[in-house]
Amino acid sequence: MTHATTPNHAGAAITIQKIRPFGDETGMVLSTPAQSLDGRLDDAHSAYHDNRSPPLVWEPVEGAAGYALLVEDPDAPRDLPFVHWMIWNIPGEATSLPQGLPTAPHLGLIGGATQGRNDAGTYGYFGPRPPVGHGVHHYHFQIFALAARLEMGSDTPLADLVNALKGDTLADGDMVVTYEAPATS
Repeated sequence: MTHATTPNHAGAAITIQKIRPFGDETGMVLSTPAQSLDGRLDDAHSAYHDNRSPPLVWEPVEGAAGYALLVEDPDAPRDLPFVHWMIWNIPGEATSLPQGLPTAPHLGLIGGATQGRNDAGTYGYFGPRPPVGHGVHHYHFQIFALAARLEMGSDTPLADLVNALKGDTLADGDMVVTYEAPATS
């Protein structure tokens, strides 16, 4: 007798795979000094530790009115990737985000950027917290240069944000960091 098993990883595509930019085809480069040479994210940015958003840096895109950033974990043991962060309306002149952004729906210090709810149910960043024994997870930090600001509130669901990105993305980029649950003693 065969038994159905639960998938070990999400089967759905991450956001960047659903968006086709209408501007720069070369893509954007997003980076963080919080990533080691082997790709691992520093512990301070995981939900097992300090749960601080990492500092991020990118090159500006000409004509961008703003930027959106999403972080998803497609290795989550569920049907959809786990959403760790949604932030949009980062000002067009911005080329970085500092570490440790507040977990609030609106960020005046970042030009009025809006943070949506992550899949942990809070606003802003929720760091990696893969299940113990599930192995290394890959976290996709996806950046989108936008032709216009998005008129959406902080309770906007991911599907609505994705639809808005489909019409407004000039360029995009994907940075992958890894993290594994700490070993239990």
